[in-house]
This record gives sequence, C-alpha cells and structure tokens, in this order.
Amino acid sequence: MLGIKTLLGLSDDGYRDFRRGVAACVLSNLSLLLPFAIILQVMITLLSPLLNGGEPDTARLWLLFACGAVAAALHMIAYRNEYRKTYTVAYSESEKIRLEVAERLRRLPLSFFSQKDLTELTANMMADCTAIEHTMSHVVPGLCADVITVIFACVLLAFYDWRMSIALFAALPFALGLILLTKGIQAKFGERHVRAKLNVAEQVQEYLEGIKVVKAFGLAGEKSLALKNALRDMMWEALKFEGVSGIFVTLAMTILQTGIGLVALVGVTLLTGGSLSPITFLAFVVISAKIYSPLIVILTLLPEFFYMLISTKRMQSLRQEPPMTGDEDAELTDFTVELRRVSFAYKERDVIRDVSLTIPQNSVTAFVGPSGSGKTTIARLIARFWDPREGEIRIGGKNIRDIDPERLMRYMSFVFQDVTLFNDTVMNNIRIGKQGASDAEVFAAAGQAGCDEFIRAMPDGYDTLIGENGSTLSGGERQRLSIARALLKDAPIVLLDEATASLDPENEAQIQGAISALVRGRTVIVIAHRLRTVIGADKIAVLEDGRLREEGAGAELLAQNGLFARLYQIQQESLGWTVGA
Repeated sequence: MLGIKTLLGLSDDGYRDFRRGVAACVLSNLSLLLPFAIILQVMITLLSPLLNGGEPDTARLWLLFACGAVAAALHMIAYRNEYRKTYTVAYSESEKIRLEVAERLRRLPLSFFSQKDLTELTANMMADCTAIEHTMSHVVPGLCADVITVIFACVLLAFYDWRMSIALFAALPFALGLILLTKGIQAKFGERHVRAKLNVAEQVQEYLEGIKVVKAFGLAGEKSLALKNALRDMMWEALKFEGVSGIFVTLAMTILQTGIGLVALVGVTLLTGGSLSPITFLAFVVISAKIYSPLIVILTLLPEFFYMLISTKRMQSLRQEPPMTGDEDAELTDFTVELRRVSFAYKERDVIRDVSLTIPQNSVTAFVGPSGSGKTTIARLIARFWDPREGEIRIGGKNIRDIDPERLMRYMSFVFQDVTLFNDTVMNNIRIGKQGASDAEVFAAAGQAGCDEFIRAMPDGYDTLIGENGSTLSGGERQRLSIARALLKDAPIVLLDEATASLDPENEAQIQGAISALVRGRTVIVIAHRLRTVIGADKIAVLEDGRLREEGAGAELLAQNGLFARLYQIQQESLGWTVGA
C-alpha cells in the first residue's frame, strides 16, 4: 500500500491513519458476517429436526438470539469506529493536503503561473483535493476492506467445502477481468469529462470577470453562448462517461451473478450424488446471496477509483514542480543591485536580452522605455519572482539564486500599478506589509500614505471590510493602501511600478510626499512611463526591445539626443493635446 501513500500524497500521519481506516472497515465487514453466521445456525437448528427427527433445540435458539443482539451491538461499535477512522481522518488529511498545495504554490516561481490557467490551479486546490478526500473516505478503504473480506470468506468457505467454494467464486475472475481490461477506455472518457468540467470553470470565470465588458458592449448573447456550449459539452461528456462505465459495470455484475446459478447447479449435482448434505447446500445458497454484496461493491468502486486517479495524477504533477530554494539565513548589508548579462524569456519569446547594469545603494534608479521593453520584467527578476534564463543578479555581491525567496522578500517593499487587496479589513490589508505590527504603526503608515482621512470616514474605520480586491474603494484609494503597506514594511530596497498611475492630480500631489518619505535613504527602483516624474533620478536606464540602450542622469540623456530625449519630447508635446471636434 506504499503506492497509495504516494498516489494520494498522504503525510506519514495520514498514511498511518489511512491504514487504521482500512483495518476499521475490515472489522466492520467482519462484524456483518456475525449476524449472517448466526442466521445460518438458526436455520440449521430449525431444519435439523425436519431432516433427522426430534424437536427444535429451544435453548439453543434463545442463545443464538442473544448472540444476535450482541452481534448487532458489536456492528454498531465497529461502524462508529469505521466512521471515525475513515471519514473524520479523511477530512482532516484533506485539509492538510490543501494547505500543503497552497504552501507549494506560494514557493513556486511566477513562471509556473504564466504557464498554468488559474482555473486549473483552483481545481487542484478544491476539486482535486475533494476527489482525494472522497477517495480516502468512500473508495479505497472500503475497496481494500471488501477485497480482504472476500479473500477471508473464500479461504474459510474452502475449508467448509472447497468444491462449492470454487463454484461460488468461479465467475469473479471474469467479472474483474472485464473491469480491468476496459480500464483504458474508462480513463479516456473520464479524462474527457474532466477536461469538459475545467472548460466550464474557465468559461464561468471569464464570464464573471468580463461582466463589465459584456454589459458595456451588449455581448450577453455571444458570451453566454460560449458558456452554454461548455455546459452542454460537459453534460454530454458526463453522460458518455457514466454510460460507458455503467455498461461495463453492469456486464461485470451480470457475469458475477451467474455464480449463483453455478452454485445451484454444482450443489444439486453433488447433492444428488450423495457427496453434499442438504444443510451445506442450503448454507451455500444463502451465502451466495450475501457474499456477492461486497463483490458488487468492488466492481462498482473500481471504475470510480480509476476516475479518481485522473485527479490524483494532476495533483502529483503539481507536487513535482520544483520550488524556488536558497539560503534561508542569508544576511544582506549592502543593497547595491547588479545585473550581469541577464537574459529572460516568457516561454519562447525573448523579453530581456543581455542586460548588464549596476543600481547603486541608497540611490533612485528609473527604468523607462516603450511599452513591452522589459521594465517590469527586470524589476520582477530583481525580486526573484522569476530566475533569469542566462546571467545573474547580485545584491550586495550575493547571487539572489542562492537566497531563499522569502528571505529575499524581507529586504524589499513593492508598490505595483496593479494593486492586490484582500476581502478583509483595512487594518489587516495594511498590516500585510509587516505581520505583527501594532495598531499605532499601522495608523502612522496610513497617515504618511494619505490614507487616514478616507479610512476614518468609512462606516467602521480601520475595521471596515473592503470587498474582494478592494472593490468598495477607488483606484487612488487602493494605490494609497499599497503605499501604506510599503511604508509599514520599511525595507531597504523599494520597487515602484507606476505608483501614482491611478491617482488624480490632487491625490498625486498628496502621495508624492509619502513616496519621498518611503524612498529616502533606500535603494529605489522606479518603473515609469511619465518621464517628467523621474527626470531627477540618480540614474535612468532606457530599455528598448529588451535591451539596455542608454543609461545616465536625466540631463545627460537629454543632451545625448537619443531614445530618451525622443520619448521625452513626444510626452512633452502630448501635454498640450485636447479633445476637440
């Protein structure tokens, strides 16, 4: 069963509890055999006088009745134990698996997420974990227990009468063989069903995320049609999968049920030949009706288990993704950033090409250039959201590949153009910058970022829930909360990606003071499209098509009359542009 541990991704404790769950299921199955054995004894006690003469043994019947009551109580205890050691343990282990998946996703490079669809990752955390949970609680323990019970019963009945035992189980290999031989066909339809479900999830997500565009451009019919088609495809794939699996399971059950006729045929032959007693014959006829119950369960659970393997294989694929690693105890005292012949590509598309640059400590360095030139990509390479394809990035002389990403993040604060907020209180969203910060520290950071006034005007002040991704806030308010986070973190390296892009002129002027306080005495990397905002930076790096074209102070670059001067002139001319007829 070591394969089960690896397949389901169980922890050591989870695997130990899983084995206990299988044992509990076996005990529960065996406890069901006790009432059945007692019933057989009752039948023998009642039939013996008819076959051999005499009166029924009343005392024995009362004793069997008492044994039956005890057997019922034992089964209740065994079933309670089975529930506790299968369902309860499965739910607990499922929680651990989800947390493990979330932790692994957190440590993967962003390149992984650019290759994966968000819907698929959501399915990994929710649907696949639910499938594993169902497998652990409803499928595998019962399947293993039924197999063990059937083997035990087969051996026991062989000692009772091996000929009738062979007749009883003769059809089983053919029924199981049918299920196993059609495993590939079932897997094919199962994978198609899973893909159809993922497609529906993608269409639902796209429809909801684009609902503003759908309403603005009257696309309700077109976009809902794609969702409708995806739902219809999922329905048909489900019907096909259930139909194919159902056909094979039904055929297997039919083959298995022929064992009852075989028992009757062999039993009558042996009975008429005088080598089998009537009571033994009757016992096997009754046993055949009972013993096929776990066999039918096995035939039913196997296709379900094969279907679950699709989810567990996807989970295994996720677990095999190598996380970013490095020294968790690395210490940085010098915050000079060096790029040495750095190249990077998204899949096959080159984005950064052979860039070498030094960003001095305690200075402001701005990255500028046309859209798509690689400005944001370089900033995220410095933060080790990705690792370069070629070359290296050093901070304080240390290659950041050798530093644990989470350790590296302690030295960096971020203010991105696309702000991400959580459906939590304002207080907790700011406190993300520094876990464990006091309320006073949060208030101070919010005040510096110009947030305090609008926050206190909210219904519950700092305890106000701001909705999913700050849906109740304006763009400028969301940006200022992001700046408050960075102020609270107080890291020596600051990365600003168009930090004032979402602000109106009044708010922009207010935030400039907060940003000035944020960047003072730090190594600052600024990504800017409005060149006038960075003309006073200590160094400006001009990128084009992923290459470093120019670098130097603003006045120097203007004097060179190169790419920077041309972009600057275009922006200055655009300031006089107005809307007219």
